[in-house]
Amino acid sequence: MAVELIDAGCFLVRGPEGESLITAEDPAQLQAEAGKQGLSADGLTSAQAKKHTMAYAIMHAHNTSDSEDALRIRFDKLTSHDITFVGIIQTARASGLTRFPMPYVLTNCHNSLCAVGGTINEDDHLFGLTCAKKYGGVYVPPHQAVIHQFAREMLATGGGMILGSDSHTRYGALGTMAIGEGGPELVKQLLGQTYDVQMPGVVAIYLKGAPVRGVGPQDVALAIIGAVFKQGFVKNKVMEFVGPGIKNLSADFRIGVDVMTTETTCLSSIWQTDDRIEEFYEIHGRKEDYKELTPGDIAYYDGCVAIDLSEIKPMIAMPFHPSNAYTIDELKANLNDILEDVETKAQVSLDGKIPFTLRNKVIDGKLYVDQGIIAGCAGGGFENICAAADILRGKSIGSDAFTLSVYPASTPIYMELARNGVLADILACGGVVKTAFCGPCFGAGDTPANNAFSIRHTTRNFPNREGSKIQNGQISSVALMDARSIAATAANKGFLTSAEEYTGGYTGQKYFFDKTIYENRVFDSKGIADPSVEIQFGPNIKDWPKMPALADNLLLKVVSEIHDPVTTTDELIPSGETSSYRSNPLGLAEFALSRKDPAYVGRAKEIQKAEKAIEEGADPAKAVPEIAPVLETIEKKFSGASGSLGIGSTIFAVKPGDGSAREQAASCQKVLGGWANIANEYATKRYRSNLINWGMLPFVIPEGKLPFANGDYLFFPGIRKAVEEKQETITGYAVEKKELKEFTVTLGELTDDEREIILKGCLINYNRKD
Repeated sequence: MAVELIDAGCFLVRGPEGESLITAEDPAQLQAEAGKQGLSADGLTSAQAKKHTMAYAIMHAHNTSDSEDALRIRFDKLTSHDITFVGIIQTARASGLTRFPMPYVLTNCHNSLCAVGGTINEDDHLFGLTCAKKYGGVYVPPHQAVIHQFAREMLATGGGMILGSDSHTRYGALGTMAIGEGGPELVKQLLGQTYDVQMPGVVAIYLKGAPVRGVGPQDVALAIIGAVFKQGFVKNKVMEFVGPGIKNLSADFRIGVDVMTTETTCLSSIWQTDDRIEEFYEIHGRKEDYKELTPGDIAYYDGCVAIDLSEIKPMIAMPFHPSNAYTIDELKANLNDILEDVETKAQVSLDGKIPFTLRNKVIDGKLYVDQGIIAGCAGGGFENICAAADILRGKSIGSDAFTLSVYPASTPIYMELARNGVLADILACGGVVKTAFCGPCFGAGDTPANNAFSIRHTTRNFPNREGSKIQNGQISSVALMDARSIAATAANKGFLTSAEEYTGGYTGQKYFFDKTIYENRVFDSKGIADPSVEIQFGPNIKDWPKMPALADNLLLKVVSEIHDPVTTTDELIPSGETSSYRSNPLGLAEFALSRKDPAYVGRAKEIQKAEKAIEEGADPAKAVPEIAPVLETIEKKFSGASGSLGIGSTIFAVKPGDGSAREQAASCQKVLGGWANIANEYATKRYRSNLINWGMLPFVIPEGKLPFANGDYLFFPGIRKAVEEKQETITGYAVEKKELKEFTVTLGELTDDEREIILKGCLINYNRKD
């Protein structure tokens, strides 16, 4: 078995005889293995041995609290891109920001094209440049590097921690624990506050063996994601990569696996480091930033994912999730059955709004694809592109519908590919080489034709994330593959082909890093702020609207009800061209749930009129007449409750928040009057944190028949008191036919600061100085 899950605590024993995993249920074997290695396990508890993990050591080195469990972390560095940094800085400015207290890198790799919305994208870039000057940051101009490649090349340090406002903030292969979170968590760091989290579980990712010919990092990553995602095996935990197989992987290969750990819903990742990682730092002129990291002699893990690299085959993740993974051989052998299954699952995600099929792509028993893309933080690495060029050298992608685009992840990589001839090989076969840009990953570039099928070495393949618009009757889809099999498919003129079928050689070019372009183009303040600089604002850069504090009692109208097994942030706020409006909170909010529930915005705005009436001292029932009988029903049981009442909207989703870290999935609901989400569970910590930081209640309700439906009103008496007094359960009432139907929800664990943020209405109010 290529990937095996061990759902039990286990010990990793390391010594001169090698490494071995022993389940915690077998203490006698632990003692015997430790003795064989010349170690002692006498009296060693799992709690003690957990402190021997790399994750524990790094997190506690950055912990500012006195607790070993309730961590308050200060990061070493921050990084954001041009979809997120405007909102982050605007939020921090509202709270009195005067300078960046730590290195903060602003990259421009998402809205790079400046092709949609007139001046607004370049306006954001100039906002970033002037803020980097004013507050003492680093500014990376468009097309120079994608956010994560710049961080690998210039920011990562052994034993360090980086916080990024992009979910794929993962630099574990380089010995850096990195976490992707919503923008408010970066705001806290900028204001001298902390990242508060319970010490997470740590799961060993135990690698043995070596990859076989034709297998690349995306293949290993997809095999892991396919095995762990559905059951939440590593959800909100740290994936710690250990084992003898690591030494058989290059630095680029490890990076390629590591960046995809985000798609498992883990919190972060960390890897053992060795001479190959030391060489990576040396190549990039930063040898002093290398640190050897290994677990202690006996380390305890909360579970294990055991992987035999030699058994991994070329993989494909079919639409519409990275976990929908198969080997390419399996897909080809069961083509009709798997395609039928994909179509059936698709109708859940697409709500049956539009017909979708891939079976029309089958030609003479072979699956034809329309587009291949190798790009971004996952695919745009040097080794991936070199290996693809080896497969494509001397071939032709043909003159039919199939196209191939390659995006090196940084200009230094681009320059080296130009110097060693790889770009010429790609161009000669009919491929196109473009600049560093994240667009293909989130629908801002290379959107396929309607009904087209794309294969991509990128990070995600959620519905419509590639840029098609279901509300306009459009549908295209993406499957994730490794660059090597994409190249093999391209060489076969678009017919799906595994890289194992390539029988030629791999050149194995050596990488030489030249940072000249960064020295010439990147603005680096060296941490020195210049308060005299005037920030350049464009007409689309707007301040956050004022947001009220949590009232004593809360009346919510359910304005959307989503029963998909998982709801992605792309469905809560679409990616693609909408990103141009991410510096305009109200403008962006117009797109909220537009692909999933187009009526959402109108419903939310309608009930928001009642809250605005309260703020103005007017009668909310006159602003929204339908709430008059609702308030009458509430007053019968809770006399006087409407005198201290907040009114807004809420949505229900089974498991919202998978995918991107961007805060706008929550903030768009908030600026439209949202006060809560109600869910059976939250897909990621980062989405739940975004809700809290925007003052929204992260309600959890048990699975089963809901006591309310879309359009119903829900009343939560004494909600402010419940939050203040840390009540474990909260009673709500569905208002039905002049009656109140009781139900209960919970809020889950909240820190004191998080409670205060909710009570004050949002993080901005929590920090506001005036």
